[in-house]
Amino acid sequence: MKDNNKTINSRRDFIKKMTAASIAASATTIPVASFLSSCSPEVKKMAASADSVILLWMAGGMAHTETFDPKKYAPFEKGLETNSVLSTFPKHPTAVDGLEFSEGLQSIGGVMDKGAIIRSYKAADLGFILHTRHQFHWHTCYEPPQSVQAPHIGAWIAKELGPANPVIPPFIAIGQRFTMGEAEELKAFHSAGFLGSEYGPFLIPDPSEGLDSVRPPEGMSLKRFEARYKLYKELSNKSEVMAQASDYQRESLMRSMEQSYRLLNSPEAKVFDLSQEPKEKYDTYNTGRFGLGCLLAKRLAQSGGRFISVSTEYEPFLGWDTHANGHTRVKQMKALIDKPVAQLIKDLDESGHLDRTLVILASEFSRDAIMEGRPGEEVRDQARRQPDKIEHIRHYGMHRHFTDGGSILMWGGGIKKGLVYGKTADERPCVSIEKPVVIDQVHQSVYHALGIDSQTHYNVESRPFYTTPDGKGKPILDLFGKEMKSTKNNNA
Repeated sequence: MKDNNKTINSRRDFIKKMTAASIAASATTIPVASFLSSCSPEVKKMAASADSVILLWMAGGMAHTETFDPKKYAPFEKGLETNSVLSTFPKHPTAVDGLEFSEGLQSIGGVMDKGAIIRSYKAADLGFILHTRHQFHWHTCYEPPQSVQAPHIGAWIAKELGPANPVIPPFIAIGQRFTMGEAEELKAFHSAGFLGSEYGPFLIPDPSEGLDSVRPPEGMSLKRFEARYKLYKELSNKSEVMAQASDYQRESLMRSMEQSYRLLNSPEAKVFDLSQEPKEKYDTYNTGRFGLGCLLAKRLAQSGGRFISVSTEYEPFLGWDTHANGHTRVKQMKALIDKPVAQLIKDLDESGHLDRTLVILASEFSRDAIMEGRPGEEVRDQARRQPDKIEHIRHYGMHRHFTDGGSILMWGGGIKKGLVYGKTADERPCVSIEKPVVIDQVHQSVYHALGIDSQTHYNVESRPFYTTPDGKGKPILDLFGKEMKSTKNNNA
């Protein structure tokens, strides 16, 4: 199941994994003169329906009409008019009466009686429709660029609620590497920003090597590592970069290192060891790095993880970034996510953790076969010209970035069961036509589930910085409540 000979190759790599963010990022987040003050007195503690969050991130632009909001099916044939293509997969019923998903997502459809779907998500107008730009907006709720580094939603949650388990990092990001195109843009939102390094993500690019993230390199004794760790702390405080950081940031970095050190010495580090899972369960999840990321997320949520994100990973023109061979690629991506996501929901439900764990599946925007952006807008075309008639399978599918409709799935954490919220048009353009949802509503719905008040903010350089811009975001209260009665018994 796992190659136990794979280890971190150098002390430098291990030190990087020990800290939630680099020293340079910590130092430059807030100028020396800046001061982070507490929330204003009017912010109140709220009742919570969830204790933790798992974000399943479909990086690259998941087309809603090809996945969770299928339209009229147009099977492939040479000479097919591109304008007639809305969905390249047939529909299949789910566990909710009247709710259909496209072919290849039957397992996820089988657990929709335990969750809800938003079918009317509208991505923002950000000028060029660029993946990392929209991913930054989705994860932080702020449009780039910002004069102050905006925290990731996971960092806000880590800051406001703290670790549910003092040993487990409160914010863990699984599956995204930073060694390919647009790496710096991806790093920009994988950050705690002004909140401090201790609330930043504990990064695990490959979940099959998660255990390596919490132990010294092969051949280094614990005693020797402790000496190195002590020296690193001393050097970090004396570095020229750290000298430019505020006292708050220096202290936060030290606390993040101490937290990582506690995990290193804790028997609870075994939660990162996927080889402890029964083979049958492991094999169900093992569709690749994303599937194993779902397995690790399950183990972390059951052990006190506060915010865990699992990404299919963004790499230009790969994964859900289906600029070419759209139908074929989406078929592959469905096989990657369908069984692991469904199994995650089932396992959390069976262990009793789903009620207090909010699971979200989302993407930065959707896609269309011929339309870029949204109707009535002129934006830069990000795809090759699509022929008017399809003569080859590579042109069959959704290739252009579409921001006027999209789907978000939610389970657990007080979310209504069997709810379908919002609607998109059945004909092109498949825009949101009922109960449109924007990103600040999504964020505030998450905070609402966790009992974090919508007016939560910190003063940075004497200015308030809210969880959502200007504190104006409102949760979608219709998402929360008792089980819907329109569900049916379906264990597909």
